Amino acid sequence: MAHSRARRNPADGRAPVRRIASGFAVLLLLLGALGFVPGITSDYADLRFAGPGSGARLFGVFQVSAVHNLVHLVLGLAGLALARTVAGARTFLVGAGAVYLVLWLAGLAIDGRDAANALAVNRADSWLHLLLGAAMLALGLVAARRGDRR
Repeated sequence: MAHSRARRNPADGRAPVRRIASGFAVLLLLLGALGFVPGITSDYADLRFAGPGSGARLFGVFQVSAVHNLVHLVLGLAGLALARTVAGARTFLVGAGAVYLVLWLAGLAIDGRDAANALAVNRADSWLHLLLGAAMLALGLVAARRGDRR
């Protein structure tokens, strides 16, 4: 039984797909911003604008470049804007999920030292992109079926 003086949940009245899209958007904003923070990003002095020459690693694992971080930031901002409506939230989850799956495939196909690796993606990035893409796409498609309208 809920306490009568319990605080109201700020998510009440919002469609779950909007909350999920907002959550992913905030996650992407965090990843993009943290990629510019020395200490959280190891070998920060080796951060390059783009390309495989960037030696910076977010959490010491995920290779990043300025462009890679900016992609996360732009997608996060787009997600926050689109999560204001149910249709926009679905569009963000499906669209960004598809983008991350393409990045996963590209990361597997491109040699990490090749100039085609413009975002500076390593294997750890590729697997993270697979997880993000699959989760976002699946949640966006499930939400589209459920037909939430709030």
